[in-house]
Amino acid sequence: MPDAGFETTLSKFTGNQVIDLTMDVFTELGWVLYPIFVSIVLFIMKRTRRLGLTLLLSLLIGTMVASYMRCYTGYEKPALDFIGAHLAIKAGADVSVPCVIQGTFPAGDTVRTTIFAFIIGYALSKRFPRGCYLLWIYPAVVSISRLYLLQEYPSTIIAGVVFGILIANIISKKLKIELIFEKSKS
Repeated sequence: MPDAGFETTLSKFTGNQVIDLTMDVFTELGWVLYPIFVSIVLFIMKRTRRLGLTLLLSLLIGTMVASYMRCYTGYEKPALDFIGAHLAIKAGADVSVPCVIQGTFPAGDTVRTTIFAFIIGYALSKRFPRGCYLLWIYPAVVSISRLYLLQEYPSTIIAGVVFGILIANIISKKLKIELIFEKSKS
C-alpha cells in the first residue's frame, strides 16, 4: 500500500487517554445518522425544504456509492491496530449494502462530512460570507481523527474529500440549490 509508512508514525503519538478519547468522539461525529438527521429537520421546515432535500439526497447517494466502491476496491484498512484508549460505546454500522464492506476507499465519513460542509456552507455563504468556511473544520477534524485512530489512509481521506465535493456539486446543481436565496412569493 502506498500509505503504509504513516501508520507507524501515527502509532507513536497514541497513549494519551484524553487525546485518544477526544479523537474517538470526533470520529463518531462522522456517523451517517447525524448529518441525515439535520437534513430531515431542514426538509420538514417549509422555508428550508430545498436545502434539506439537496442535503438528504447528496448524503444518501454519496454514502451508498461510497459503500459500494468500498466493497469492490479492495483497499484495506491500516494493518496496525490502535492501542490507545477507546470509548465504551460501540460504533454503529454505516449502511446496509448487499456486499461485505472490507475496503476503505473512499473514506465514508469524510464523504459525508464533506457533503455536509459543502452544502450547508453554501447555504450560509450569503449571510456569513467569511464565517461559512469555519464549517470545513467539521470534515477536517473527523478526517484527522480517523487517521489518528488508524482507521483510514491519507489517500482514502483525500479521495473522500474529492468524491464528497463532486457528489455535493452535482446534486446541488441538479436541484438548483441557488434558489434557496430567492424570497418566497407566498
